[in-house]
Amino acid sequence: MQTKIQSSQLNTPKADNFLVIEGVSKIYPTAEGPYTVLDGIDLKVREGEFVCLIGHSGCGKSTLLNMISGFNTPTEGVVLLQDKPITEPGPDRMMVFQNYCLLPWFSVFENVYLAVDAVFPEKIEAEKRAIVKEHLALVGLTEAADKRPSQISGGMKQRVAIARALSIRPQVLILDEPFGALDAITKEELQEELLQIWRDHQVTVLMITHDIDEALFLADRLVMMTNGPAAQIGEILDIPFSRPRNRKRIMEDPEYYQLRNYALDFLYNRCAYIEE
Repeated sequence: MQTKIQSSQLNTPKADNFLVIEGVSKIYPTAEGPYTVLDGIDLKVREGEFVCLIGHSGCGKSTLLNMISGFNTPTEGVVLLQDKPITEPGPDRMMVFQNYCLLPWFSVFENVYLAVDAVFPEKIEAEKRAIVKEHLALVGLTEAADKRPSQISGGMKQRVAIARALSIRPQVLILDEPFGALDAITKEELQEELLQIWRDHQVTVLMITHDIDEALFLADRLVMMTNGPAAQIGEILDIPFSRPRNRKRIMEDPEYYQLRNYALDFLYNRCAYIEE
């Protein structure tokens, strides 16, 4: 059962059923019998919406996003993007991981160029290079273009990964806990940058996080998962704060703490993690 708390004002979404997850279950065969990771997931995401997923480890968050990205397929049900089933990866969906996934022998520029060249082989060299420069500038990495990943910080590496994902103009940006390994100050900086990029590009974002404060600052809706196995969507919180968002103003809003405490109660009381 899904519960909503107060309607949020979204950024004029263009389509209510842009991304549809319908009756999705994921079951793996094991020596002990079928193992159900996800059981009957239903979710509709509007075009241009920012949705965060939260839940304890093992609740199938990454499995769900892998099915949206096309790296995995449902055992039951279907995932539709603009009414078309997702059956494989494609440039209309780009994923950013926590561990950056940069090629260490390539420069920052080359890591982004590799994606642009793969998706837009028909474009002339000058146009492809211009796309790379545009997106490195977007994340503030113009001066780091010739450096290799070993020469830049973790926050800069994540900026490269985001620039690479956006450079191919995806319809859906999928983020698997992208800021989890960063220090608190860098994390807040990148959260602000991500919101600015999202506003400018109006890309649809789905993001896994374990940080309730991060979700309340970034998301239009927070999808809270029950524990696995056979995890389901427990509740969905609509985040009512107007955009553009100001972190200080949000944290001074009494409703922020009501939502935060509600999410904490869901995760640590009603769906408390129990080690086997």
